[in-house]
Amino acid sequence: MTDRTFDIPNRDSADVGVTGMGVMGSQLARNLARHGHAVAVHNVTPDLTEALVRDHGSEGTFIPADEMADFVASLKRPRVVIVMVIAGDITDQVIDRVAEYLEPGDIVVDCGNALYTDTIRRERALRERGLLFCGAGVSGGAVGALEGPSIMPGCTDEAYDRVGPLLESIAATVDGEPCCTHISTDGSGHYVKMVHNGIEYADMQLIAEAYDLMRRGLAKEPAELAEVFRAWNETALESYLIEITAAVLAKVDEETGRPLVDVIVDEAGQKGTGRWTVQDALDLGVPVTGIAEATFARALSSSIPQRRAGAELAPLAEDFTVADPDAFVEDVRRALYAAKVVAYSQGFDQITAAAVEYDWTIDRGALARIWRDGCIIRARFLDEISAAYAADKPTVTASAGADTRAPEAETADAQGSTGGVESVPLLLAAPNLRASVEECIPALRRVVARAASAGLPVPALSASLAYYDGVRSERLPAALIQGLRDYFGSHTYARIDREGTYHTRWAQDGAEERVK
Repeated sequence: MTDRTFDIPNRDSADVGVTGMGVMGSQLARNLARHGHAVAVHNVTPDLTEALVRDHGSEGTFIPADEMADFVASLKRPRVVIVMVIAGDITDQVIDRVAEYLEPGDIVVDCGNALYTDTIRRERALRERGLLFCGAGVSGGAVGALEGPSIMPGCTDEAYDRVGPLLESIAATVDGEPCCTHISTDGSGHYVKMVHNGIEYADMQLIAEAYDLMRRGLAKEPAELAEVFRAWNETALESYLIEITAAVLAKVDEETGRPLVDVIVDEAGQKGTGRWTVQDALDLGVPVTGIAEATFARALSSSIPQRRAGAELAPLAEDFTVADPDAFVEDVRRALYAAKVVAYSQGFDQITAAAVEYDWTIDRGALARIWRDGCIIRARFLDEISAAYAADKPTVTASAGADTRAPEAETADAQGSTGGVESVPLLLAAPNLRASVEECIPALRRVVARAASAGLPVPALSASLAYYDGVRSERLPAALIQGLRDYFGSHTYARIDREGTYHTRWAQDGAEERVK
């Protein structure tokens, strides 16, 4: 690292600072500059800062610095510093370093993909030093960071009053409304970004399964299926991921002349947010089965020794042939729609449960609105999701112990209840979504059954159907599970016909006793 520092002619002149000039950080800094903000820029290695100013200095006002002290000195008071570095220990190191030069009342904004519990910890630590902290989820990739992302800030009201207008100015917009809203306090912004990514995992896996079914069943080339996805993007399935699926399938590898998708190794990577979503859902007791299966499907794709051994297993004899291609394509389209709504419904259930657990007040309708553009899971039916929640003032909070559950939830088992669900306890059952989902369920059944008969893996589609059938069942076989648990572990059970908790003396006289 060089000892040279940039000449800073105007100290205390930058509106905001960005440290971390990787792809996302540099794009975000350019976005801020394009919107008229004077931006201080810094990176631990000066070459990236120099490249930004050299290549994009004409886009606005950039104030570069090599040293952290000079970087902070260039900011107007009270200072706003955006940290955009790799999540984990590096984030802590950068925050600690920049905090050395800050004063009470200054604010640090972490726009990386931080784990929400780290954000809660960092907010508490900086608050003790008199500093404000905002954990902001940012979705949209590099293009979104430059042209307008979806932004999910979690912080105090005081902090949002400071940084909210700044973030809203660079966010994507829909009908003049910025795709940025104050989520709630401390780790809430990074939490909803984590769940957003979990939904993204499910969405991509469902699309991949739909592609695979049509590729095998219709014997069509990727370019032909690209046209199918383009057509689907003119329907209720319209979304960013459907749009780019068509683009990926249409791409031809220049070196081999083959479809690019056929020369890409079939091992899906992941950076951790999908795993975090599933792990957290397990802790909360929320069944996000579609997201979980999508996450496991990525793990399976990378389980190379197991897949090599599995390739020796006997295949099913049944051919996967489609007698009516048009009807099959329509079935797959409808199945994909129903399963996608299930994934979003499960994600919002998880956010609802977390809001109760961490005493966050989250407007789920507003959250759906800011996902309509700028982010990876933007989709047409988010308007319907927003409307479903907006119809009933759907903020969710623990509300000082008050029982705000809807009547439908009052009989839920105490271990499984999330509370605070109001009159939209299940997005799938919301009046403006129910009919369209129910219309597509028969197609989902046919597709899953056909895939199972042919031995084709459709884990996310199958899990979506199983969840739908489970959540609509008046009675589940969990009663037997409770009986078994009581038999081997004296775990007790409740009865449907009277109050109290009971245990049967299975190994003794078989008599039932009331425990409490």
